[in-house]
Amino acid sequence: MLRNPIDISGRVSPELSSLIENLLDRLDSDELLTLGGVRTFIADDLPREIDESEHLHHFDNAESLVDELDRLIEGFGESAPASDFIHAYASEALSRAIEAAADDENRENPLTLGETREALTNGLAGRLVGNGTLEDDEVEMLAPELDAMIERFGADAVAEDFLRYE
Repeated sequence: MLRNPIDISGRVSPELSSLIENLLDRLDSDELLTLGGVRTFIADDLPREIDESEHLHHFDNAESLVDELDRLIEGFGESAPASDFIHAYASEALSRAIEAAADDENRENPLTLGETREALTNGLAGRLVGNGTLEDDEVEMLAPELDAMIERFGADAVAEDFLRYE
């Protein structure tokens, strides 16, 4: 499969990204979900109450999911893998851990997810609890979340790309 050379997930609204991610989670097989497949779902299978609000989108200034998806299909084609249009964000606790690891003055290259995992294992988690940045229960959730991100995006993915700013 040919991958898009640019990060196209940043061009997708959080709402559409979430819808695509939910559709991918609901698929029972390893079948490739395309933008055309997402469009078919919105047209045929979207729950009625959501569908009715989509029909009102022309009276609203905000871009609807249908309009946004049509724009993406026009730019990337119906056969583009829908998974390319999902953007993941780290939790608030993991974002704080990533920022702390990235603030290392000796760092020459951007921090990766793998390096974040290593830093947490080598004492960063304890320091963040000790200085009050994180609670003990938050630290317990960092490893599973980070491991899932590494499995999905790879250990070499730039960690700061997943920061959540709230």
